[in-house]
Amino acid sequence: MSLQAYILRRFLFVIPLLVGITLVAFLIANAVPADPINANLPQNALNDEAVVQAFREKWGLDKPLAEQYLTYLGNLLQGDLGTSIKTRKPVINDIQQFLPATIELSTFSIMIGLAMGVGVGIVSAVWKNTWIDYLARAFVVLGVSFPVFVLALIGLTVLHVHLGIVAGPGRLDFIVRDPPHVSGLFLLDSALAGQWDKFGNALSHLVLPSVILGSYVAGIIARITRSSLLEVLGMDYIRTARSKGVKERWVIIRHGLSNAMIPVVTIIGISYGNLLVGSVLIESIFAWPGIGRYAFRASTSQDFPAIMGVSILIAFIYVAVNFIVDILYYFLDPRIRVA
Repeated sequence: MSLQAYILRRFLFVIPLLVGITLVAFLIANAVPADPINANLPQNALNDEAVVQAFREKWGLDKPLAEQYLTYLGNLLQGDLGTSIKTRKPVINDIQQFLPATIELSTFSIMIGLAMGVGVGIVSAVWKNTWIDYLARAFVVLGVSFPVFVLALIGLTVLHVHLGIVAGPGRLDFIVRDPPHVSGLFLLDSALAGQWDKFGNALSHLVLPSVILGSYVAGIIARITRSSLLEVLGMDYIRTARSKGVKERWVIIRHGLSNAMIPVVTIIGISYGNLLVGSVLIESIFAWPGIGRYAFRASTSQDFPAIMGVSILIAFIYVAVNFIVDILYYFLDPRIRVA
């Protein structure tokens, strides 16, 4: 099967999935037993029926659910996610404002998690049942089991407040202005503008939350890498390669790791999708203006257009990540290419 045919086939599966996701997200958002009118109008306005009716008509709350969904779906196909009841701005503009911060944090976190997780998993598999393996497995259990928000609070209190060796909350120091807006990614924007002092400042604020999120992801990746590599190293073709005198390093990297990567790539994709969705607790602790905090504020204010916009965004992120993972399968597994 050619790469173009494989991509087209996977893409055709994605379309009905996305439509179904919009329907489910719409029904869930409207099934919440709360009234956005009570959450967004002041108490004195709630007693004025004309104001309440005007609010319902403005946001389409007086229409049947089926008509609301069809209208929303038609607007969605045109790239219109509606207008936020809380901010009075288009939801797409709010997402464009908050999403880059989450992308920057998530990308650095997954890079750290990938480096630590794959490395620890390989070491644990190669030195199976040794003290190195036991130490690596303890790291995995600690990384997966320890609450991330507790680690964040400890890290912020000890490393920032008491020792002062890492930067505090926020994306920049309070006295530092944002770099010229290009992509919303502070590291990229400051580098493009040649403002290396802001680049260093943004990087210093990115280190601690990225390491904390990356350590959790690293535990999951390490566990999958270890189990997958151990399974591969026990196969016959590995013993054949060793009997031919192939160096152990190449046996592990070329013959073992390359064939053990499919489940590892899968968990990396899922983990990156989870990070992109936004960690509300981490973003709140570090005052990180990401999509997680925006989603939390939208849910507490019953801002249905914003809730729907974030829900669709989350769904699209997972679908896009899994689509990319499927494409990577094509290159990692020769059986797919000849299927």
